[in-house]
Amino acid sequence: MKDPYSVLGVPKTSTDAELKKTYRNLAKKLHPDINAGDEKIAERFKEVSAAYALLRDKDLRARYDRGEINADGSEKGFSGAGFHPGAGGMGGARFGEGFDPEEIFASIFGGGRRQRQPRRQKGQNITYRLKIDFLDAVKGGKKPLTLGNGKTLNVTIPENVKEGQKIRLKGQGDAGVGGGPAGDALIEIMIRQHTYYRCEGNDIHLDLPITLEEAVMGLKVNIPTIDGTVAMSIPKGSSSGRMMRLKGKGVADPKSRVRGDQFVKLQIMLPAEPDDALEKSIKKWAKGNAQDVRSHLT
Repeated sequence: MKDPYSVLGVPKTSTDAELKKTYRNLAKKLHPDINAGDEKIAERFKEVSAAYALLRDKDLRARYDRGEINADGSEKGFSGAGFHPGAGGMGGARFGEGFDPEEIFASIFGGGRRQRQPRRQKGQNITYRLKIDFLDAVKGGKKPLTLGNGKTLNVTIPENVKEGQKIRLKGQGDAGVGGGPAGDALIEIMIRQHTYYRCEGNDIHLDLPITLEEAVMGLKVNIPTIDGTVAMSIPKGSSSGRMMRLKGKGVADPKSRVRGDQFVKLQIMLPAEPDDALEKSIKKWAKGNAQDVRSHLT
């Protein structure tokens, strides 16, 4: 083994603090964990650690300086014992007892003892919010979403998705640790309100404005649905608030695939401006057709 002072590049007059500082600086550069695969540097690190282990021990350093032991800790006149930090040298010399280069290296960077191979661990899940239109929510489809890493994906929206429901994109979260799998992206769905549709469970609800003529005479009108327009007959004498049903015009149940219904609530709309002819007709009709429509409220 080479002269330990030469290995560390320090004079024999170096203090303990100077030796420690020199070793720490060398360890930063030479440690195998930051020079993976470089055998020459790994051997140099062992050499430096062995030299420091001998010189940090006051008794061993004094015996070496007096020429009583070799650089590898063996007694003069013997050789080949080799050096292993933390183990006894030949002839009973307690060479480097209690010295662990890993502990020194850990103290350089702070914290406890370093783990060379971190525990395999799945990466963190990341939650995103995706706002979609009402019709995309009830009918399904695909919507683009840009992830935090800049990657854009087409997210498949299932039919009849609900507000706050989360869609999992496997492996699109944070990278794993120690070779572990990546986390997932969780897409929380937010739904924009529709102008006139509402979804309750598997049923679609619609408030339908109708004219006074349609309410009194009972006419056929066109009704919008999520699948297109259908014709529906208004019964004669329909009042505001009357509920009509279009069977099977709702959304499909996610499990049974049976479709709900569309409920149509009638709302009679009078002319926006007063109409003298209409007023005269109503007055004439009301004279012979008195009604008490609020008797149930008394």
